[in-house]
Amino acid sequence: QAPTVGSIVTLCGLDPDDVEKFFAWFASTERVVTVFSQGVNQSSAGTDKVNAIINVHLATGRIGRPGMGPFSVTGQPNAMGGREVGALANMLAAHLEWDRPGEADLLRAYWNAPNLAPAPGLKAVDLFRAIDAGRIKAVWIMATNPVVSLPEADAVRRALRNCPLVVVSDCMRETDTADYAHVRLPALGWGEKDGTVTNSERMISRQRAFLPPPGEAKADWWIIAEVAKRLGHADRFNWNGPADIFREHATLSGLANNASRVFDISGLAALTDAGYATMPPTRWPCPAGAPAPARLFGAGGFPAPGGRARLIATPHRAPARPTDAAYPLVLLTGRVRDQWHTMTRTGKASRLLAHTPEPFLAIHPDDAAGIPTAPSPRSRPPPGAPCCGCATIPACAGAMCSPPCTGPRASPRPGASTTPSTRRWTRSAASPNSSTRRSASPPSLPPGTVF
Repeated sequence: QAPTVGSIVTLCGLDPDDVEKFFAWFASTERVVTVFSQGVNQSSAGTDKVNAIINVHLATGRIGRPGMGPFSVTGQPNAMGGREVGALANMLAAHLEWDRPGEADLLRAYWNAPNLAPAPGLKAVDLFRAIDAGRIKAVWIMATNPVVSLPEADAVRRALRNCPLVVVSDCMRETDTADYAHVRLPALGWGEKDGTVTNSERMISRQRAFLPPPGEAKADWWIIAEVAKRLGHADRFNWNGPADIFREHATLSGLANNASRVFDISGLAALTDAGYATMPPTRWPCPAGAPAPARLFGAGGFPAPGGRARLIATPHRAPARPTDAAYPLVLLTGRVRDQWHTMTRTGKASRLLAHTPEPFLAIHPDDAAGIPTAPSPRSRPPPGAPCCGCATIPACAGAMCSPPCTGPRASPRPGASTTPSTRRWTRSAASPNSSTRRSASPPSLPPGTVF
């Protein structure tokens, strides 16, 4: 059942005139872009909210034409590129799908991987729950800091503490997650990498390193290939560089495609190493032997039966944890201007720390009035203070960057190094002074193991 103005007013606490005016604006304005970000994407009903936004653009024809469409502003610089290569547990490479008949078999044959997983894997939160339950015995964490960034952080810490083997690839030696690693693999940072990234307009751009690799840090693809060789799969990971991987990726995107999948960059599969090195920004799709459309979906042509998009019903779902008398405020997490994600790198820059030197809680004066230890309700709310009923804290500060913040970086954990270190290929030592560091050595990985 479609919501009414009255039901929206009741649910959201909005002024009826404002809701009526918004509906009138949307109905009378042909060119509408709906910009949404983490507040929509990461709520307990995030998928339904995104589908509702897409539904209204599909129903009104405001999609695929200049100046209109849903636009998700994501938090990662290469979120689109990550999805293109299947870097989510419920996706296959090159926009192949588990639930489309034959596509998993296509990938299995292309990679000569008879033991390819038969079904989607676990998403991040479910993955760590499975580790905590002992169903998963080894985990390899690359370029992320889940001890800080994931919900249920205490459960994530407990899962990693008890996991028999934790491997962490990162460009920083000291992170909240690296404390739990049996093996640390030093990876390249952004300015040291060579490859491609894709932005929100489907533009694939070459990323060329402008800094030399520090110490013994290596590219992610090289690390994966070397581990695969030691597991007996050298013939299937025999890349010589990023150009080889890109050609494999481009070829896969065109296999058995026949315009059934929008993502198709098979026109780039024959690039030489020199051609890859000088490749200009290129928007997909760019299929081999066929013209590339300038825009998608403006005249239909959706990758669905009959070329027609499908609307998905999104009945209202209340928040997973509603407020009550005992917990009258909703705690939101947000970002601050000068810090990025969990501060593993930006938290070391004194100039960036100067803007917001310590964690804070932003709360509306009307809410603060009922809290004995809160600032006076007459005080001016800090920039970005939420409306009544909510409080906000920065999402970026992990234990390594929490107060006291008296210098270029926050005080490290007991036993942690306070000086920059050369990135080396070594097993992390357990610290007797920190309860968060690992105390048990994994089997067959004595201290000092070098890869």
